[in-house]
Amino acid sequence: MLFETGSLTRQIEYFFFFHLIIQHSKMLSIFNSIPTHMDYKGQKLAEQIFQGIILVSAVIGFVYGLIIEQFGWTVYIVLGGFAVSCLLTLPPWPMYRQNPLSWQPALPETTGETQHKPQENLKKKKHK
Repeated sequence: MLFETGSLTRQIEYFFFFHLIIQHSKMLSIFNSIPTHMDYKGQKLAEQIFQGIILVSAVIGFVYGLIIEQFGWTVYIVLGGFAVSCLLTLPPWPMYRQNPLSWQPALPETTGETQHKPQENLKKKKHK
């Protein structure tokens, strides 16, 4: 049964498929080492920086476009400000991770057969 018609071809396809999956998972493990989180104060700072850059670029673009009477330059300056603000606020730079939350420690798992939640020990009220 191992060497049926098409069986060897199918085994070779499976080999290459699983080899591709293993290589893909190795590539993804590189991305797992990159930090992807921001704390709440960092999110607030990123939002303020984003809004400030957009506002400043819009004012500069409007004034410059008004002076040279070219609306296109206004759009280019605002788009440039948008690109700069995205570069500064979208990646989780270390300045956005300076106030981490302190999480509660994980509860140890019980290996017994009966695992009760703390709420289950309380007396249940009967509804009328």
